[in-house]
Amino acid sequence: MTDATRDLLEQHFDTAFAAPDGIKKLRELILTLAMQGKLVEQDPTDQPASELLKDIDAEKQRLVKAGKIKAPKPLPSIKPDEVPYQLPMGWEWVRLGHICSYIQRGKGPKYIDLSTHRVISQKCVRWYGLDLEPARYIDPDSLEKYEPIRFLRVGDLLWNSTGTGTIGRACIVPKELEDAEIVADSHVTVVRPIDVSSAFLWRWIQSPTVQNEIEGSASGTTNQIELNTSTVINHLMPLPPLPEQHRIVARIGQLMARCDALETLRKERKEKRQAVHAAAIQQLLEVKDGAAWGFLEQHFGELYTVKENVAELRKAILQLAVMGRLVPQDPEDLPASELLKEIDAEKQRLVKAGKIKAPKSLPPIKSEEIPYELPEGWAWVRLGDLFRVTSGKNLPKDKMLAGEIPVFGGNGITGYHNAANTDRPVIVIGRVGYYCGSIHLTPAKAWITDNAFFTIYDEDRLDQAWVIWLLKTIDLQADTASTAQPVISGGKIYPIPIPLPPLPEQHRIVARIDQLMALCDTLDQKIGDATDKQTELLRAVMAQV
Repeated sequence: MTDATRDLLEQHFDTAFAAPDGIKKLRELILTLAMQGKLVEQDPTDQPASELLKDIDAEKQRLVKAGKIKAPKPLPSIKPDEVPYQLPMGWEWVRLGHICSYIQRGKGPKYIDLSTHRVISQKCVRWYGLDLEPARYIDPDSLEKYEPIRFLRVGDLLWNSTGTGTIGRACIVPKELEDAEIVADSHVTVVRPIDVSSAFLWRWIQSPTVQNEIEGSASGTTNQIELNTSTVINHLMPLPPLPEQHRIVARIGQLMARCDALETLRKERKEKRQAVHAAAIQQLLEVKDGAAWGFLEQHFGELYTVKENVAELRKAILQLAVMGRLVPQDPEDLPASELLKEIDAEKQRLVKAGKIKAPKSLPPIKSEEIPYELPEGWAWVRLGDLFRVTSGKNLPKDKMLAGEIPVFGGNGITGYHNAANTDRPVIVIGRVGYYCGSIHLTPAKAWITDNAFFTIYDEDRLDQAWVIWLLKTIDLQADTASTAQPVISGGKIYPIPIPLPPLPEQHRIVARIDQLMALCDTLDQKIGDATDKQTELLRAVMAQV
């Protein structure tokens, strides 16, 4: 490893700390450099890998002669076009089967509820080590059919060979399990090296090159991909001299420990920033003196460097809006109680004109239903006092033509046609199941397809933008049926208590929300730009190594 490479690697720790996924990329870089022979210095006095291979071949012949292993099948020679990069002096490209006495998947065991022997499954094989907690028990009598070579030994590598999400994961059998008579099941491949560091092989398996190759070479369906034993045996790997293997493993351990420390520090800082922000937001919602908002403005640069905090700020803005604490009240405004009387009068007019059916009466709001106190001039009403929920109709086949009038479904515009069945805007709420209660405001003319939607009884006395913001603060799915395709039910949501401000204040609230949401958009954009810049910087530094 040259001084220049070492200096660049040190730069990565600072850069990776700031960049998203930077520490993950740094870990990958460390392993890549290690497998290229660039992580530690070469020692010309080390026995070269070519001599190590001779010793391995001799040991393998001895094991065959002693009847401890079968004579291995010859491996194909390594072609020049298979070699991905040039190795340092003293290293060799080999196939994994060349340096192992045994590579084989385990057997399907005969399980019992309890015994003195366990079976290693994929769940047991973790990157941090072997976890015996999920291991099941095997019938001891069935172990008589197992060849001695199948029992796990200290230093064996266990390599998961089946299933998306677990395939490729590996660990080493620790010294604590010596003479434990443990076996692997058929989803785990046992790799037993000869005169090669098991820890080096484990780090090699961890390297991005190997993990990416596993994804490309695995066979089978999406949910049950397989890493074939022949693929493992023929896998090409770089082999350094044995002393260098130990130096590489030690250096990787040191650098990974630094990565662990960085991750811990990063997590602690994030949690502290989120805790401070959560406390300020909580104070903002509970205290009316404005100190919390001043604190947020003072510390914008520190608190709003992550999008999670911006998302919480958006929620707080809407919560303040529906609590009547986002804009000042004007005593000259017509109070909501009078506004509600006018809405009721319009509702009666629509019933009398035969445009709507007479709605069922809703019970008065009880004190225990009120979550917080509203400002003077506001009123608690039930959702059904202001809206009715109806369903759209499928577009007739003779009108399914391209046109200028949008067709609205629960997830927004789904097409255009040349006829409409409505002359007023409605608040569209998609089906609760698939569309998750998404909210849209349709244009003046639109065709509403087969989805639940809100119709405002008196659109002249409700700011529709205010209505949308209000509905986004309500969990419309809370009381829906837990079926495969639950739908919005008027009977379920009509009783929900909602706050109603005077109409002029609705307009002022909407204007203020728009200003603050624009600020949040700017914050999100700045965070995104900073993230892109950090990622690009990390990529540029990594490219130099």
